[in-house]
Amino acid sequence: MAEAKTFEDIAETFDERVRRIVWCTVTTVDTKGRPYSRILHPVWESRTGWIATGRQTLKTKHLAKNATVAVSYWDPAHDTVIAQCRAEWCDDNATRRRIWELLASTPPPVGYDPALFFPGGAGDPGYGVLRLTPTRIELWAGQDMLEGRRPTVWKE
Repeated sequence: MAEAKTFEDIAETFDERVRRIVWCTVTTVDTKGRPYSRILHPVWESRTGWIATGRQTLKTKHLAKNATVAVSYWDPAHDTVIAQCRAEWCDDNATRRRIWELLASTPPPVGYDPALFFPGGAGDPGYGVLRLTPTRIELWAGQDMLEGRRPTVWKE
């Protein structure tokens, strides 16, 4: 394992992959301690991830008991990003509006029109903003795996 001393050591590769792959598997821990996965679309600002997602969902119930998630990006060349994150709902109106505008103003495929999912706009009661703060990020390229090289890992 190659260890990155700072996030800046991996920032360029991290950013390139999450912007290229876009969709990822996000796993929470359910109320009985079992993993529960779904596909989501975070938008990253440096090492902070933002997800626009339903507020009245199983995620809310899971995160109330265990506020950690695993985020996994994969592409057919086997380039991966795996991040262990603290997750926090951001229910204040200023953050909800800012992330709505971030999603709407970022070019596709990273950005998108959140009104497709939340027709009531940033005030839609179903619209939730989830902030991801990584505590560990692992980057592994498919070619590196084939050549016996270990992943690069950054830890908070």
